[in-house]
Amino acid sequence: MKNINIRNLFNYKVIGNIIILIASILLVYLFIALYFTNHFFFNTIINGVDVSLKAHDDLEEIMRSYTKDYKLQLIERNMEIEEITAQDMGMRYNEKSSISKIYYLQSSFRWISSLLKNQKYYVDDLFIYNKDNLENRISKLNCLNKDIIEPQNVSFSYSNGSYEMIKEVYGNRVNKDRLRKAIGMSILKGKTKLNLNENLCYDDPKYTLSSDKALETRNLLNKYISTKITYIFGDENEILDGDIINQWLSVDEDLEVVISEKAVLEYVQRLSKKYDTVGVAREFKTSTNKIVEVKDGFYGWKINRIAEVEALLENIKLGEVTKKEPIYTQKALSRGKDDIGDTYIEINITWQHLWFYKNGKLITQGAVVTGNPNRGNATRTGVYMLNYKQKESTLTGANYEVKVTYWMPFNGNIGIHDASWRYSFGGEIYKRNGSHGCVNAPLYLAKTIFDNIVEGTPIICYEE
Repeated sequence: MKNINIRNLFNYKVIGNIIILIASILLVYLFIALYFTNHFFFNTIINGVDVSLKAHDDLEEIMRSYTKDYKLQLIERNMEIEEITAQDMGMRYNEKSSISKIYYLQSSFRWISSLLKNQKYYVDDLFIYNKDNLENRISKLNCLNKDIIEPQNVSFSYSNGSYEMIKEVYGNRVNKDRLRKAIGMSILKGKTKLNLNENLCYDDPKYTLSSDKALETRNLLNKYISTKITYIFGDENEILDGDIINQWLSVDEDLEVVISEKAVLEYVQRLSKKYDTVGVAREFKTSTNKIVEVKDGFYGWKINRIAEVEALLENIKLGEVTKKEPIYTQKALSRGKDDIGDTYIEINITWQHLWFYKNGKLITQGAVVTGNPNRGNATRTGVYMLNYKQKESTLTGANYEVKVTYWMPFNGNIGIHDASWRYSFGGEIYKRNGSHGCVNAPLYLAKTIFDNIVEGTPIICYEE
């Protein structure tokens, strides 16, 4: 019985001590809570100013003292440091600010939470300054008044048959609008340091070595220059490869590859100038064994420049390796220096005579009557080709209409045809009774030509 009483007394004592401890903790908690009814919590920072455990009544003096000595350090890309002081901009504490709202946010009974995490607040009207003074100070910053190194995207260089990437340039061009905004916000938040680079105050390159777009662009450039086109011009070739194509490529500010259509056109024009033969002066050996120069006409090779430019652009975009002829508007019968070959009609206007050769063999020849030069209807000299041939045609003009059996035009409405109304050919008939420009031939001659000639056969008209 005695042991039981001793045990009970011990338990009561323990319980009493616990109650006293709890009561003491509660009293301490309430006492501290009472303290925080007019003081700021632990770890309290307002607009960058540490006011931990400071009395509310002391706040204005703390803020005035802070603004008096305030300075903002600008840390620039080259690690140069500049300062903007409170005096530079007339910075001061705003006595009419809304800082009192923080008093209500810090309920004194929640003071324990301030031991566990920082209590940071921002009051947007806590500080005021003269905007004109600040703008004047900003305009004098060294970072805005030095030689500008422009930012440059990653670039690409062609060397030894491929493209390599060249590291981007960050430069030092400050974005004035972003700088003003960052400075203004730093001041209002009471920050004392502003890293221009970290706060994106510089105009930086859009694309760098690590950009996915940069790798994509390099691969596309290398695809384009892998193109190899071997142009075939008879026994001659022209090779177009990356050493030429790279000169036509550029990369825009969005890293898009641009093929200069102007440069492609100029290349095709050079091919055309070198290999087209339409209208060129030709040395021609006549049937009378004389060498005459024949100019003009439209027979010969002629590249279709527009179509070939489009085709070449597509070749490059696909990175093709191929051999081909260019697209032609018109083709001659053969390639080489003598593109007339050994099948042609020869018309000597001076002699008023025609010869027709096929595969080097004389098929027929005979006297003809050409256009009357005294009436402005002379048959034009030059190298032409047969457009088509037609049987039983009616030829009409300003003051005539005649039917012919064999019609073979080679220069617009000028052609070779029979002339049943004539009883003689050759000599100087053409000077007094010539045609309107056509080549009049006896029926037998016109028929033989008609039966053996094909479209595209060269027709050479010349004078000695």
